[in-house]
Amino acid sequence: MQAATLALPLTQPVAANSAVSQRLPSPHLLKQQMPLTPELAQQVQQHRQAIRAILEGRDSRLLVIVGPCSIHDPRSALEYADRLAALSRKVDDKLLLVMRAYVEKPRTTVGWKGLAYDPHLDGSDDMHAGITLSRGLMLSMLERGLPIATELLQPMAAGYFDDLLSWAAIGARTTESQIHREMVSGLPLPVGFKNGTDGGITVATDAMRSAMHGHRHFGMDAQGHPAIVETLGNPDTHLVLRGGHAGPNYDATSIALARQALAKAGLTPSIVVDCSHANSGKDPARQPAVLRDVVAQRLAGDHSIVGVMLEGHLFDGCQALGKQPLQYGVSITDGCLGWDSTAQILEDAAQAL
Repeated sequence: MQAATLALPLTQPVAANSAVSQRLPSPHLLKQQMPLTPELAQQVQQHRQAIRAILEGRDSRLLVIVGPCSIHDPRSALEYADRLAALSRKVDDKLLLVMRAYVEKPRTTVGWKGLAYDPHLDGSDDMHAGITLSRGLMLSMLERGLPIATELLQPMAAGYFDDLLSWAAIGARTTESQIHREMVSGLPLPVGFKNGTDGGITVATDAMRSAMHGHRHFGMDAQGHPAIVETLGNPDTHLVLRGGHAGPNYDATSIALARQALAKAGLTPSIVVDCSHANSGKDPARQPAVLRDVVAQRLAGDHSIVGVMLEGHLFDGCQALGKQPLQYGVSITDGCLGWDSTAQILEDAAQAL
């Protein structure tokens, strides 16, 4: 019996709700077009090594990841970078300042997703322009001598920036994700996993243990092709405490419980405290109090606290994206601490330490 042949049309009608795709350059191509110079590549490696030394207790400085909640305006971001670079030279003996270069923004439901997604701030979602602008901005920050950090939200976007980063975070909503744990296991840089939004740290400790091991997983190679990715594991993962639904978790009791949980899981008790989010009740004006408490704990002998995170911009507060014209140097996402206050509390922290 002759087998039946199913004839398919060469083109299928597109349903009204079907996805429409637009090709982006591969990470390899964008890196070729916007290369990291050998000098800057060496600088990135030195900064990664400095952060590793802090995590391992070989460097007594406090790691400080500071800057805008998310970057929406390159001009104000670079002004902030200039100021931070100048401050870094004043406090470098006690603090290692790392600039937040956050170009992706996790959303609880919907909203502006960050510079890499919508650089024109108009809902056009010109992601080609977004990744190009984001990489160029990060290169400019590196040229100012700053180590940079970001939150890695979309694994497919990570390859466009991973060579520029000295530190990265996995957010509270994605720490539980197997895909993100696999991604981190292949990154050659220190990565902090945040505790879950409920405030518990079990999810984060599980993530750290997973990312420390090698994986084989579905992924994308540098040329943008689907690939089997094999990783060796990341030994430089650590815990970031950001509070939870029940409130803050930066106090001495919470730190002690976290330290015990990390030790029980066989993990190095290296803890970074996020001074914003639930630890400040989402009030940027409370961040200085959190920082002072953390510094006091360090001075009291708790060296498991190796770093802090601060959300700061040129000016206090935040503004709605739809408001026109936008105020220069003010966040369009979470509220931030203004530069004057940020510089003062960091100088105070350096002096105290």
